[in-house]
Amino acid sequence: MTGMPTLYLPHGGGPCFFMEWNPPDEWDRMATWLRSIPGRLPETPAAAIVISGHWEEPVVTVQRNPAPPLLFDYYGFPPHTYELAWPARGSPELADRIAGLLEGAGIPLRFDAERGFDHGVFIPLKVVWPEPEFPVVQVSLRSDLDPAFHIALGRALAPLRDEGVLILGSGMSFHNMEILMRALREPGAAHRPTDPASRQFDEWLRHVLTELAPAERERALIEWEKAPAARIAHPREEHLIPLHVVVGAAGDDRGRQDLADVVMGAAVSAFAFGELRPAPECAAESV
Repeated sequence: MTGMPTLYLPHGGGPCFFMEWNPPDEWDRMATWLRSIPGRLPETPAAAIVISGHWEEPVVTVQRNPAPPLLFDYYGFPPHTYELAWPARGSPELADRIAGLLEGAGIPLRFDAERGFDHGVFIPLKVVWPEPEFPVVQVSLRSDLDPAFHIALGRALAPLRDEGVLILGSGMSFHNMEILMRALREPGAAHRPTDPASRQFDEWLRHVLTELAPAERERALIEWEKAPAARIAHPREEHLIPLHVVVGAAGDDRGRQDLADVVMGAAVSAFAFGELRPAPECAAESV
C-alpha cells in the first residue's frame, strides 16, 4: 500500500489536553505525540476521515455537513472546556466519494447533513492541527460493533489513501472507566504500578499489530475477545473498533506501535501503518 498512512490514536479523557490535571503532566506525552504527527506525514493531507468511538449508528453514516459544529459530548468538566473552538470544515464532496466506495463494496450507508464533530474528533485533532487547512469528514461505527464488518469498512475506504486522504481511528486502546477513574478517586493511584490487565492487553495488541502478517492480524482482531484481559480492557468495545477500520484500511502495510504511554494508571498505545517518519523519543514510555 502506498499513499497516506493510517493511524489509530488515543483521544484522551474528555477535554484533557485543554484543562489542568493532577498530576499536571499526565497527558503531556500523548499531547506531544499528537503534535508530532503533521511533521511526520509524507505531505499535508488533502483531507481526513475520522472514525470515532463516540458515534454509532444502526447503518454506517457519513457526515455530509460542510460546516460541522462541535458536539460537547462530555460531562462535568470546567466551563471553559465547553467554549473550545476548532475551525475544521467538512466536505460533502468527500462524503459522496466515501459513499461511492462503500456502495461499491456492498456496504449500506446513509448521510447526516447536520452532525457535528464529537470530542473523539475535535479534542485530539485540535492538538494535531489547531487550524486545519483541509476538510475533515467523520464516519460512524455500525452499532453492532462487529469486528469483521469494521475491517471490511476500512478495506473499502483504503483507496482514499492514494488520493491523499488520512484515515484516522480515534479511541483508546484501554477503556475500562472503573480502573481509569481510580487515578482520580484514590490519592496516589496515578503513581502506582501500571494496571496489569492493561499491560497484558497492550502487549497483545503490540504483538498482533506489529509482528503478525496482515491476514493473521485480521483474524486475531476479529477474535479480539480471546486476548488476555480483553473484557477487562474493553467492557464494551466502541473505543477499540476504530482500530479495526484502520487495520482494514492498512492493507498489507506493517504496523508500528507509535506511542506507548501510561495514563491514569493504565497502558495506552497508538499504532500507525504506512509511511510515517519515526515518533519523537517522548512517545516511548516503559509500560
